[in-house]
Parts: sequence; C-alpha cells; structure tokens
Amino acid sequence: MNSDLSSDNYMNHNMVRKNTRDESAINHILQQADAILASSQDEVFSSVSEWQEMMTKYNCAIREIRTKFEVLNDELSIRSNRNPIHGIYSRIKTPRSILDKLHRKGLDITFDNIKTEIHDIAGVRVICDFADDIYEIADMLLKQDDIRLLTYKDYIRAPKENGYRSYHMIVETPVFFSDGKEMMKVEVQLRTIAMDFWASLEHELRYKKNLDKKTLAQISADLLNCANTIADVDNQMMGIKDKLYPKYPDEPS
Repeated sequence: MNSDLSSDNYMNHNMVRKNTRDESAINHILQQADAILASSQDEVFSSVSEWQEMMTKYNCAIREIRTKFEVLNDELSIRSNRNPIHGIYSRIKTPRSILDKLHRKGLDITFDNIKTEIHDIAGVRVICDFADDIYEIADMLLKQDDIRLLTYKDYIRAPKENGYRSYHMIVETPVFFSDGKEMMKVEVQLRTIAMDFWASLEHELRYKKNLDKKTLAQISADLLNCANTIADVDNQMMGIKDKLYPKYPDEPS
C-alpha cells in the first residue's frame, strides 16, 4: 500500500511539475502574444497617424490651389465683366484607389512610394465656360512664381480615342506647416461645362453596366459621336462669346 501511495505521490508530483511547466510555457506564450499585439497596435496607430498627416497635407495643398483659382476668377470678373470659371471642385484619392495604382505600377505599398510615385492624390477640377478660358486660366496659374509645372496632357487639342476632352496638369506648390515648407503635388483638370457634362455621363453609362462586347462597341461609338457634337457646340458657343466680349473691341469712332 505504501508503495502504491508512494507511487501515486510520485505521479502527482510529476503532474504538478508538468502542469507548472505547462502554465509557465502558456504564460510565456501569452506574454509574447501581448508583446506582438502591442507592437502591432503601435505600428497600426503609427501608420494611421502618418496616413492622416499625409492626407491633411494634401488637403492643404488643395486649398492653396483652389484659392489661386478663386482669386483669378474674382480679378477677371472685374477686368472682363464676366466670370470665366463656372465652378471649382476638389477631391482626395481614396485609399483603395491609391493602393490599386501602386499595384498597377508594380510598387511596394510604402509611404515613400505613395509620396513619390502617385502624383494625383490631390485633385482640383476647374470648370470653365469656354475652351479658350481653359488655356488662359492655366497660363495665369503657371505664371505664378510658386507654381511649378511637372507634366501636362492636352486632351482638348488631342482628344482620347473615346472622345474625352480635358486639360490636365500636375503642378507642385509649397505649403507651409509648423515645422517648415513642403512641396506638394496637385493634379489640375480644366474642362468646359460641356466637356464635364460628357465626361460625367460617359463614366456613368460605360462603367455602371455589364454590357456584352457588341453593345459596348455601339455605346462607345454613340458616346464618341456625342463628344464630337459637344465639341462643335463648344466652338459655336465660344464664337458667340467672342462677339459679345471681343478681346480687341473696335475703337469708338
């Protein structure tokens, strides 16, 4: 009996030791998990904070560019007795759109790549009444000594195959923050009211439906015809405007 008891005690003692080791191992794993979780939280919070700071800076850059166009419009309303700018709109690219663009470029998802390789995170769209206003307004913006033109694409003189017309620029402007100046990139799109009308409806009609190839081809052809018709109307309206607001009015006799 004593032998059995002794044996039981030995087994119980081993079980206690084993349980103690298991608890120690579990506690060690839990401590590691807590450390990993805390580290992950720090990284997440740090990333969120850095993302918010970056988006705030792009929003500030948008305000800088919007203000420049608003000032030009106010001045021109006095000089030419009309407002050449019909509307100013802005947007920040969505996180999903930014990540998709990095993926298409084959780039790693890093803040450095976002800042250096994605140039249209901040966007300003200027809607003008007439096509010649677009070039005049763009030229006035670029003459300002704190604006640097990086790239431009003239889809008005050379429309896209689908009929899209617009004037695109990537500009860089300084924005002053508490810790210094930072050069920020902004995409500027300039369109007439008619161009914007077509572009908005084209996107809605082409990409919001699941169309077979034959129907899509017909829709594309119809949209191209509409784009060409709208361009003709734009030119006609500009001709009427030039009669009402001649650049070089006849001198009084």
